[in-house]
Amino acid sequence: MADRKILIIGSVAALALLAAGGIYLAGRGGGAQFADCGGSAVAGGMDSFGTDFTLTRQDGQRVTAQQVFDKPSLLYFGYTFCPDVCPMDSARNAEAAALLGEQGKEVQTVFVTVDPKRDTPQVVAEFTSQFPGGMIGLTGSEEEIAAVNKGWRNYYKANDAEDQDYYLVDHMTNTYLVLPGNRTVDFFGRDTPPEVMAERVGCFVDALG
Repeated sequence: MADRKILIIGSVAALALLAAGGIYLAGRGGGAQFADCGGSAVAGGMDSFGTDFTLTRQDGQRVTAQQVFDKPSLLYFGYTFCPDVCPMDSARNAEAAALLGEQGKEVQTVFVTVDPKRDTPQVVAEFTSQFPGGMIGLTGSEEEIAAVNKGWRNYYKANDAEDQDYYLVDHMTNTYLVLPGNRTVDFFGRDTPPEVMAERVGCFVDALG
């Protein structure tokens, strides 16, 4: 139990470091269409984020990126064994989507695991069912998950050297706004309130027309 507490404290510290320095602010991406939406900016522009993929949805169906991102989506990378950060971030994303729904703007939430070894479709289904709005949960092979995380520049590392069952995973905690066509246009840190997230996402949705 003491070892687990130490592991949790160490992982929280690592997450704080990743959140603070994982993405360096630089130029603005997104193009003239979304010029009025403000938001975040990253080195290389937001167009450098994302990749095509085929993963396994929580219902066991294999789905492509085009099938998943058929509407504006809040994309988050986490894992179901995560003690607090992932559930809190996922709840915040679901709340933002609900606020947008009240405005007549349909936005979905997508959860991609960084722990494919433990996160089977059934386990992911149990996790996503805790949040309103029909959250999409995705898993896959270790190679598939590594490729997707690389596409969104998402760092993660499983601390499973000493325990193959009860381990934590260090990972970045950004949420990405992905538009239909698998186009990433913005991202949000975990300190962004749902109301602010909904306002920024709403601007992009309006700009889509």
